[in-house]
Amino acid sequence: MPDAIFADPRLALVYDAFDGARDDLTAYAGIADELGADRILDVGCGTGCLAILLAAKGRSVVGVDPAEASLAVAKAKDGAAGVTWLHGDATTVGAIDADLAVMTGNVAQVFLTDDDWARTLRGIRGALRPHGHLVFETRRPERRAWEDWAADPARLTLDVPGIGPVEQRREVTGVSLPLVSFRYTYRFLSDGAVLTSDSTLRFRGRDEVAASLAAQGYRVLDVREAPDRPGREFVFVAERPPG
Repeated sequence: MPDAIFADPRLALVYDAFDGARDDLTAYAGIADELGADRILDVGCGTGCLAILLAAKGRSVVGVDPAEASLAVAKAKDGAAGVTWLHGDATTVGAIDADLAVMTGNVAQVFLTDDDWARTLRGIRGALRPHGHLVFETRRPERRAWEDWAADPARLTLDVPGIGPVEQRREVTGVSLPLVSFRYTYRFLSDGAVLTSDSTLRFRGRDEVAASLAAQGYRVLDVREAPDRPGREFVFVAERPPG
């Protein structure tokens, strides 16, 4: 079940405003260029920012997400017609001979159990062509990002076009490593409505991620820094070998 921030229609409409400038997306577009990827699968595409960016460069792009409200936002954007949108997850895509699959933001960390993560990796592997690539980011556990979140409640009010002023507040609600839970509370000042979204992420170490990829038949080619968050994340570049 997707978190409310993605699945609730009213929250999905304000997601992009609070997500801010997606500086990380340029890096993924650069990786697609580096790997010569023409057919790309965006797993957990959300409101479609990366999928639309990649499609605008002439690539064939499939965006898949389990949250219908987020997909509705994505489909309403300029350039959305250039993307094939699927309601589902990596396990439902099937064999599409993708050159590259990506998971941006926190997508790789929403799979809380080993089984869910393994199923996701298998689903992506099945969607890739032989020698296709999987690229994703995941937060470094040793950086202990949750401590920064707890120290900064990140109360922010934005005037969202077409909606009006909305206040967002974040709080960490639980730390039981490797799981960290947090809550976003949104107050719509135009009518006083208050909506909350609870999330939990799993923090996997570098060796654990590498082992999980190997177990599902991938070959890890590189582990990089996230250029927009140096020292905070790993960016894994893996290949699906033939067979």
